[in-house]
Amino acid sequence: MNKADAHQLPPPRNFRLMVAGQIVTVFGASLLRFALSLYVLDITGRADLFAALLAVSSVPILLAPIGGAVSDRFNRKNLMVLYDAVCCAVSFGFLLVMLAGHASVFAVGAVMVILGIVGAMETPNGTACIPQLVAKDKLAPANGVIQTVQSLSEIIAPVAGGILYGAAGLRLLVAISGAAFALAAMTEMFIKIPFVKRERSAGMARMIGVDLKDGFAYVWKDSFIRNLMVIAALLNLILVPCFIVAVPVVLRITLNSGDTLYGVGMGIIETAMILGALSIGIFRKRMRVGTIWRWVLGIALLFAPLALSVTPLVLRLGFLTPFALFLLCISAMAAVTTILSIFVITRIQAKTPDENLGKVMAIIQAVAQCAAPVGQIAYGFMFERLNTAVYIPLLLAGLLIAGITIVSKITLK
Repeated sequence: MNKADAHQLPPPRNFRLMVAGQIVTVFGASLLRFALSLYVLDITGRADLFAALLAVSSVPILLAPIGGAVSDRFNRKNLMVLYDAVCCAVSFGFLLVMLAGHASVFAVGAVMVILGIVGAMETPNGTACIPQLVAKDKLAPANGVIQTVQSLSEIIAPVAGGILYGAAGLRLLVAISGAAFALAAMTEMFIKIPFVKRERSAGMARMIGVDLKDGFAYVWKDSFIRNLMVIAALLNLILVPCFIVAVPVVLRITLNSGDTLYGVGMGIIETAMILGALSIGIFRKRMRVGTIWRWVLGIALLFAPLALSVTPLVLRLGFLTPFALFLLCISAMAAVTTILSIFVITRIQAKTPDENLGKVMAIIQAVAQCAAPVGQIAYGFMFERLNTAVYIPLLLAGLLIAGITIVSKITLK
């Protein structure tokens, strides 16, 4: 579909249906991940085994480009319904395994891997649907809504999951997740998404392979998209591990926060991400690709007070001062990162032809997210070696982000 034909887009009702489906899907997936994590920790008591399962379940992200190629070739609405139906079947299948008394760690790992594969296929398809459901000038707010849904689910699901897990156990949570996926699939059946069937010139596998090759070639030849992808990967290398590794280490170990204050801290950070997503409508008209470097510089500057909050000088002031300063800086960083992410996604969606959109978004997602585990390992190593001087890794991260500022200024003129 031609991007210029905005007036031919389906009515907003279809986007609202998609958002409703996303709310149910993301909540069901978050609830299931939370339940499985608690179950593994309960039956094994081993954090290392749980971490290994998480690592294995994240490997399917490498399949995202295939999901993008499939999304560009087939009816995206049907794919949306299919993916949720598969998640529903997996959930109720695992429930039957539990009822039969065979819910081993291996079974949990298999479920997590299957859900990871489906998620890797589903994400680029959902992203590619948005430009077909809203007008071009509404892309940024639409992406903000989807980001808000995801962030809210990450907050609500653990709270609801903790209550239900303690009251009724894993079986009820798995049943609720399966029902959520079924409801999402039924909701998505009523969405109308334009679809023009593309002519097949070869077998299915060969056709997908050719599409993938074309997708990588498109990304590499388009300097605008290629440069944005490289910068996104560099930022993910440092920022994602900061939120996943540094924040828990600082709050739980350096500041010795209790369960309640740790939950409050994580909730504040998630709320900052939601506020960032909701405020994209305010900033999008003022943002330009050529000024992305200023936003990256802002993130780099926030690392200075962030590191200061965990220096011996500030830690001697008691608990409240470093806790408040750390949360203030990391929350501002989360909000800015969310705004920047939505802006970049929106620009790529607006620029990429519909027939390539799924592949392009999936390739960018896979490349950017594959950088994060490398950063996680580096953060873990430094925090383990410098457990009495955790401000050093944070200062180093700030310097690296400052270097990315220079790269973004040069490459995104």
